[in-house]
Amino acid sequence: MKVLAIIPAYNEEANIVSTVEDLKRNAPGIDYVVVDDGSRDATRDLCLEHGYPLIPLPVNLGLAGGFQAGMKFALSHGYDFAVQFDADGQHSAAYIWPMVEHAGSSGSDIVVGSRFCAQKKPLSARMVGSELITAIMRLTTGTKIEDPTSGMRLFNKKMIAQFANNYDYSPEPDTLALVIRGGGVVTEISVEMRDRVAGESYLSFTKSVAYMLRVGVSILFLQWFRKRGK
Repeated sequence: MKVLAIIPAYNEEANIVSTVEDLKRNAPGIDYVVVDDGSRDATRDLCLEHGYPLIPLPVNLGLAGGFQAGMKFALSHGYDFAVQFDADGQHSAAYIWPMVEHAGSSGSDIVVGSRFCAQKKPLSARMVGSELITAIMRLTTGTKIEDPTSGMRLFNKKMIAQFANNYDYSPEPDTLALVIRGGGVVTEISVEMRDRVAGESYLSFTKSVAYMLRVGVSILFLQWFRKRGK
């Protein structure tokens, strides 16, 4: 069973070493690759210094572009599963093998590491937006995903090919909805996530609101016109 952790990283010099070392320590047998998304800090230099497998992108492509580069790597190297693993240290590598086991036992195409399977979402503007996306996805697909904005997701071999070869596929909730509508099986398992230790999230309050609105509109309207992957 070949499993690859894809670690998109943009200006994560303060977190990348601890993130990769956590992965190596708590997910033995998991391969990994850091996708340096045109960082302007020392992220790339630190990866080279520590000998981490690296895909250096010459310019910043954003999360979707960086993630697709990792999926193309996974496809070309014959991986059975690929997991999206954030470089900011918020994801715990200890959950990767349980996600793989769940995918195998449930027949899932995508497994979402969910913060809210076992607990309610905290009251905040961002979580209200997440709840709205959950409701819209359930309305349009019939499937309830408690944590649609989770960045920790596991993809099987079929999904690796679809995300690698379809430019319109991104690691976002609207693509999860598209996969479900196309007959894909998306499930969740409970995980715990840590707070970011250093650096700043690119999602400010204003960007978070804009993101939730964009994703909601995409799921409600635009996905009906999107081409499904093969």
